[in-house]
Amino acid sequence: MKTRIDFKYLLSLELTDPGCDFSVLSEFRSRVLKGGLEEIFLTTLLSICRERGWVKERGKQRTDSTHIEAAIRTMNRIECAGETLRAALNSLAVVVPDWLRAHTPQAWYDRYALRIQDFRMPRETTKLQALVEQIGQDGWEALNWIWETDAPSWLRNIPAVEILRCVWLQQFWIEDGKIGWRSNDNIPPSSLLIASPYDTQAHLNIKRDIVWTGYKAHLTETCDDVSPHLILHVETTAATTQDMEMTSIIHQRLERKQLLPSEHLMDTGYVDGEHLVTSQRTYGVEIIGPVAVNGSWQSKSPEGLDNTQFLIDWEKKNVTCPQGKTSKKWTVKQDKNVSDVIRAQFSKKDCLACSVRSQCTRAAVNPRQIVFRQREHHEAIQAARKRQTTKAFKERYAKRSGIEGTISQGVRAFGLRVSRYLGQEKKHLQHVLIATAMNVVRLFQWQMGATPSQRHISHFASLAL
Repeated sequence: MKTRIDFKYLLSLELTDPGCDFSVLSEFRSRVLKGGLEEIFLTTLLSICRERGWVKERGKQRTDSTHIEAAIRTMNRIECAGETLRAALNSLAVVVPDWLRAHTPQAWYDRYALRIQDFRMPRETTKLQALVEQIGQDGWEALNWIWETDAPSWLRNIPAVEILRCVWLQQFWIEDGKIGWRSNDNIPPSSLLIASPYDTQAHLNIKRDIVWTGYKAHLTETCDDVSPHLILHVETTAATTQDMEMTSIIHQRLERKQLLPSEHLMDTGYVDGEHLVTSQRTYGVEIIGPVAVNGSWQSKSPEGLDNTQFLIDWEKKNVTCPQGKTSKKWTVKQDKNVSDVIRAQFSKKDCLACSVRSQCTRAAVNPRQIVFRQREHHEAIQAARKRQTTKAFKERYAKRSGIEGTISQGVRAFGLRVSRYLGQEKKHLQHVLIATAMNVVRLFQWQMGATPSQRHISHFASLAL
């Protein structure tokens, strides 16, 4: 506001206007979050677009996600533990300085006065182990002081103290008064593990060759040929939330906005047999996207006998193998992430005597087992795998690639991956504001006669067309 002439022009301000104090916008953001009004910016703009015919229900839409780095420093486990204790001490120094001064040993001022960083730590294994044990013991002492009977009980409710308690449970074990450092295979999963005391909602995740600590942003936009491509919905999730978990949630949110599509283009991460069935049945939405291919060695081997070569009798609840043998056991297992999983197991006697056993299973003595979903979802998956190999499907699905350009625009022009705030709620508000700003730019371009951009083809590449 002080230096940008374009902002002053937009707000009809004089060039000499000093702007506003940063606290004005900070307090405004806090009021928006407290009132649960994050979506009002985007929904208000979409309502105007609906009135003017630029947005309509039952069109074509596409969705994809991208990684979002949290506004924190990436730390290893030792740094996180040390910095958590340091953050707790800083919080206590503000609210109970005299109490903390009376308890703190002199060595702590040297140990925790500066930020805990890896390059400050000893390189020798024995010295590093001693430092870790010292940090663990110091944190345990601090927690003991806070839980003493003469300590103010409200100290336990300080956020930094609660984070310290949680981190010490996750990173250390204690037995007979001795505290120890947990091994890497004895810590919580990344979806629960606190990666930083300054943003406990940010978690570590790995997707292919991308490693990040933070969140995910899921963008859904229109992609009809005769209207501007506008972002209809934004979801901000933890980094460890799988795309598959968001398909139904996105459709629920779009239904509330009365902006459900008739065709929804999604990549493999969002598509499963259950989604193919329930999206069509519940919301009237056709999901256009490939399902994951069968990754078993049988399906990859030319002579392998994969699941598609087994005949399922749903009424009798058995499976017949290519050699004509019938399964002897049919069990249904509930899964929290997907629909019920069915497991059919053949007789050990039949399998061991089978002439094509080497093409069916590599198990030494166990019989073959077939795992599949309940009938509707299984048949939807099989039909989708056949459909996604056709030319017609590939032509329809090609339109999904345009969402990559939207993500690129958000990242390069609007700072989509630049986290300005701590916490998922504030991050979601930032994403909603970015989506609203992107829509404003696109509407302006549309009014100026620009059509939704097509894939750029270089002059050289165009010679081959």
